[in-house]
Parts: sequence; structure tokens; C-alpha cells
Amino acid sequence: MPTEVRNNIALARFEITIDGEVAGYTEYQDTVGERAFVHTEVDPRFDGQGYARTLVEGALDATHREGLGALPMCRVVQHFIETRPQYLSMVPHWARDRLGLPQ
Repeated sequence: MPTEVRNNIALARFEITIDGEVAGYTEYQDTVGERAFVHTEVDPRFDGQGYARTLVEGALDATHREGLGALPMCRVVQHFIETRPQYLSMVPHWARDRLGLPQ
């Protein structure tokens, strides 16, 4: 099934669509230099198929391209970063300590 991750700026969230249907999203709040990811949700019909990973990866990659850091306030995004160290550099050092992430 064709999937796409896109930034829905009007709703301040990245959405993943599957065959044109919104199947999940990760909400964010932008600050001056960082994007705080505050909530992630995937429709239960699509659980266990890797769509949350695809969504978060797309959102973080887009955030990086925009030159913003990431604040993983949402447990889903935090777990993604914990298990993929290549994304850890997006999290400011002060936030790593507060969130229990490696320095």
C-alpha cells in the first residue's frame, strides 16, 4: 500500500497516509530552534505494521532538513531516538539529561 508522510502545518502535525487515508500523526510545537514532539497516534487498524516508525522517521528527517532540533516529549518519539543513535544529535544536550537520554 502506498504511504506518504507529510507535514500538515495547519494542524501542527506530521501525518502518515496509507492509500490516501490518514492512518496516524505526530503532533508538534515549534520553538525558536527546536520542534517538540508532544503526541503520536496510529489508528489501531494499522498497529504492528511499522507505520509509527515510518511516521516518526519521516517527521524527524523533515525536522532535520529544516535545521531544527528535536524535543522528544512523546514516548513514541523518545523510544525511536533511543533505539536509533543517529538521531540523538538532534536532541539538545540540556534536553537529553532531562529526558534520560545518553549524552
